[in-house]
Amino acid sequence: MALFAGNMRAVFWAALIPTALAVVLVVVGVEDRAAGPENARPPVRIADLKRLPPAFWRIVALGVVFTLARFSEAFLILRASDQGLPLMWAPLVLVVMNVVYSIGAYPAGDLSDRLPARTLFLWGIAALVAADLMLAFGPGLIGVFAGIALWGAHMALTQGLLAKLVADNAPAELRGSAFGVFNLATGVALFAASVAAGVLWDAVGPQATFLGGVAFAAAAALMLMSVKRSPPPQAH
Repeated sequence: MALFAGNMRAVFWAALIPTALAVVLVVVGVEDRAAGPENARPPVRIADLKRLPPAFWRIVALGVVFTLARFSEAFLILRASDQGLPLMWAPLVLVVMNVVYSIGAYPAGDLSDRLPARTLFLWGIAALVAADLMLAFGPGLIGVFAGIALWGAHMALTQGLLAKLVADNAPAELRGSAFGVFNLATGVALFAASVAAGVLWDAVGPQATFLGGVAFAAAAALMLMSVKRSPPPQAH
């Protein structure tokens, strides 16, 4: 943004370069272990869905409620702009969030191997609640960027953990389908959360948007506490 003097169109044209390189790498550097025509079938079948255990569907429900609490990161940029961040520096919001996310992802993954998933997930929910409260009530840009850093911390604590929970609670031969179902459900939830956040922002104000996030995060925590621990299914 600084290099192109705030010209967002030029920034998006520049962003095509790494995007094109990624496509090239997929085309020339990734090999599929493709099934033969005789094994071709729809990606997800009703029979497969029926084989997914109740524990998996509880993870999907938890993921949906939790996703309702974490609407699009575009609202972080809006909040920073609302507090006086110049448009040229708007990408700094995502830079800070992703730096914290990247730094925290490895230690969070290490903790997930040693701590109960429930404990780590509750830490992530607490980080999200703290982020929302800072974004709602924090003083100026300092408070906003503290909230953005906490948002990155909650992502480090929960994103990999959710993937682990999906993998642990789905039969090995259906893990691809399980991830597809989970991502479909949480994707729809993210869309709904972002629409609701926008409505709250316009009708009531920015604080209402982030307090709505706190409410759904609390609901996710209550749901998590009410779910009984169950062993992962054994592959057949």
